[in-house]
Amino acid sequence: MFIKIFTFNPVSECTYLLVDEPSKEAVIIDCGAFYEEEKEELREYVMDHGLQIKYILNTHLHFDHCFGVSFATQTFGTAMGANKEDAYLLSAYNASAARFGIRINDSAPRIGFNIEEGMSFKFGSEELQALHVPGHTPGSIAFYSPTSKCVFVGDALFKNSIGRTDLPGGNFEQLISSIKTKLLPLPDDTVVYSGHGESTTIKDEKRYNMYLR
Repeated sequence: MFIKIFTFNPVSECTYLLVDEPSKEAVIIDCGAFYEEEKEELREYVMDHGLQIKYILNTHLHFDHCFGVSFATQTFGTAMGANKEDAYLLSAYNASAARFGIRINDSAPRIGFNIEEGMSFKFGSEELQALHVPGHTPGSIAFYSPTSKCVFVGDALFKNSIGRTDLPGGNFEQLISSIKTKLLPLPDDTVVYSGHGESTTIKDEKRYNMYLR
């Protein structure tokens, strides 16, 4: 699996484009394209490489992970999947962004289908498994690829840190439990791709993350 990382929008959110190169089938995770040039960059990359966007998936529905979702669903003709427990965040989409000094002119995206624990998403010879990891938000989902040995965790886990839990719906104890029961049991060499910042590994987080001791 080829992984293209776009760092988008005013808060440097990581948007992931996963590509099964033989089939050209692809998945977008957390489309955060905010500026028009960011949307055009994503569109051009998909078109120039002849990709078919099979799924648009969201780890959670905080506004910075949703900026480009409506654009992506309309452009690529694919509904967005997310956990319905995060639907409440979309009702406060514009107001939440405004509290951080960000003005959104678009309406909130819509959940096209619900993602639950244990669901899988196949594209070409690749497969993503959904893991429910609540705590940062109630509906946070991680997407694990056993074949490519990587997991996309949104804002649940960061290199040597964890997601914030002081926003509405956050729960510190629940997040720690989610990480310890769903993420840390993954193989040590699993690469962790977070919603912001650089990647890490399960092994390094077991060893160095002070929140998980």
